[in-house]
Amino acid sequence: MRLTDDFDDKNDKSGLPVLYTAVAVIGFIVLVFCIVLATNQKGKSKGNQQLASTQMQQTEAEMTDEFVIGESTLTSDQLDFWNMYKDDEPVSDNTIARNELYEKNAQKLLEEELKKEQEEDLSEGGTKTMVVRPDGTEQWIMINSYLNKNTYQQAGFVYEEPVMKYFENGDKASYLGVDIDKENGKIDFNKLKKDGVDFVMVRIGYRGYESGRIAIDEEYFDNIQKANEAGLAVGVYFESQAISVEEALEEAEFVISNLVEMRVTYPVVFDLGLVSNDTSRIDNLPKTQLTEITNAFCERIKEVGYTPMVYGNKYWLLRKIDLTMLGDYDIWLAQSKDTPDYPYEFAMWQYASDGAVSGISGDVRMNISFIDYSQR
Repeated sequence: MRLTDDFDDKNDKSGLPVLYTAVAVIGFIVLVFCIVLATNQKGKSKGNQQLASTQMQQTEAEMTDEFVIGESTLTSDQLDFWNMYKDDEPVSDNTIARNELYEKNAQKLLEEELKKEQEEDLSEGGTKTMVVRPDGTEQWIMINSYLNKNTYQQAGFVYEEPVMKYFENGDKASYLGVDIDKENGKIDFNKLKKDGVDFVMVRIGYRGYESGRIAIDEEYFDNIQKANEAGLAVGVYFESQAISVEEALEEAEFVISNLVEMRVTYPVVFDLGLVSNDTSRIDNLPKTQLTEITNAFCERIKEVGYTPMVYGNKYWLLRKIDLTMLGDYDIWLAQSKDTPDYPYEFAMWQYASDGAVSGISGDVRMNISFIDYSQR
């Protein structure tokens, strides 16, 4: 069957929808391509930003590495904040004083520690003892193993200012005394007694260290009489400057003659010593001669029935006389110290020269005796 003309025209127009479809497809492809392209451009921009951020972080890290803590070459003087309070907030006087006191105490403790270590070393296990020369220098000397030793226990000494006491097995084993001369002025011996003083050592006389003349102490007779009346035990001492045995015997006879009818129960003491801050007659005498002089006086005193005693400080007793040649004479040690470190036996100890006691004005020389001579 043959189609009409109208039908043929319709067939000719049927290509148009296909064309439209093709155009739509191409448009869609172009649209997709544009979208993809735009997405890529956005990703590339973001990547660039990330790269730039990474590079910046690396740069910061590198800069940080250049200033690592502990590796800086800056000093405190180059940092302003160390000095920012100097003008506005000055250090107080109290803070400065505390710092100075701390440093002073620390230095003192260090010096004492060093001194203690040196003493322990220099004593060589207790076989040596230290003496101080008149010029202030120190000397360590050997302790003689044949002489009777100091057996007093340090723990037994109790100082209740101005009184020193010594205890053995819990019992007091010492007696309190003072030594006096005209320089102490008028003394109230009753007050001494009430204040706990047991004995007094009275200067009986002296020999001039320049003139060589013997003189009696101006207060001797008054002092010894009133001390006896107050019930105090009494001893005497003579300050010698004898330069020979003959002069020592002369001094002994002077003492004996002035003890007549005087009640003396404590020792008669020979005080031969150097003069402080001046020269004296005995300065250049050798040890052997000083020992002979001491022996001569003490032997004569012993012959007439009194108890002789030798007075001296540690230096004098250990360096200026020979103790091995003095027999068994009692020793009166002069040493201002908390506890005596004299290595040998002694019977009396002058522990202070600036003490105080009722009945005497001014400084007083304080003593303790380990023997009650009044009961002998």
